[in-house]
Amino acid sequence: MIKVTEINIYPIKSCRVINLEKGEVTKKGFLHDREYLIVDKNGKFITQRQQPILAKVGVKLGQNSLTLTFENDSFTFTPRLTGTEVEVQVWGDRPVGIDQGDKVAHWLEEILGKNCRLVKQSPQHPRIVDQKYAQNPTDEVSFADGYPYLLTNTASLEYLNAKLAQPIAMNRFRPNLVVNTAQPFREDSWKAIKIGDITFDVVKPCSRCVVITTDQLTGERDNFQEPLRTLSTFREICQGQIMFGMNLIPRECGEIKRGDSVVTSLGL
Repeated sequence: MIKVTEINIYPIKSCRVINLEKGEVTKKGFLHDREYLIVDKNGKFITQRQQPILAKVGVKLGQNSLTLTFENDSFTFTPRLTGTEVEVQVWGDRPVGIDQGDKVAHWLEEILGKNCRLVKQSPQHPRIVDQKYAQNPTDEVSFADGYPYLLTNTASLEYLNAKLAQPIAMNRFRPNLVVNTAQPFREDSWKAIKIGDITFDVVKPCSRCVVITTDQLTGERDNFQEPLRTLSTFREICQGQIMFGMNLIPRECGEIKRGDSVVTSLGL
């Protein structure tokens, strides 16, 4: 039986993960997932692609606060739900964010060594999923790269690790959902899955980049570009892109839990 083994959120895009026992499914992703974004002075998104050190920035959610940690330092602030709205850039999209102020910006600047701002996604300006893959014209996404949910499979990682000199952890792929199956890359064939009462459409494989070569605890990059290099030898399956994991869009909202069964019938 296939079950959910991990539920993960990343409140600030490209910063450290928070593991959950249960997750609230919303249209644009798990509640609090990638609702904050670090941008440069031009509003362009900053991620581990350019700044692998972001892997070391932790995030803790308080009732009315956010605490950021880095090594022995921390910074707590109250999120701004209204205020200065700025247009930012996430790939080809121009979503709108609410600037979170100078103090948190300066704290992040000390880590990154460059001018930056932190913004929170504005609820007044939904970001729409790529219409080539959207199941409905109103499908939304947070500040994630393109889709509300990313699923990976433990058997797929085991298959990859068997080819690597040094095995890696699943956190390299920064998934929202991890499921266990006995068959590597079984997820490639899924069209829809059901977890608890929530049905997800499986819309597109996830293309991978240099981020998966970054140790998510130390922020260090692999000198040999692993596991990207090995993955490229057997997973270039779409226009030269290297695929691992599947992007999902939910049909309903609700709650799912770690340990929930996963139904993979294609008739969903």
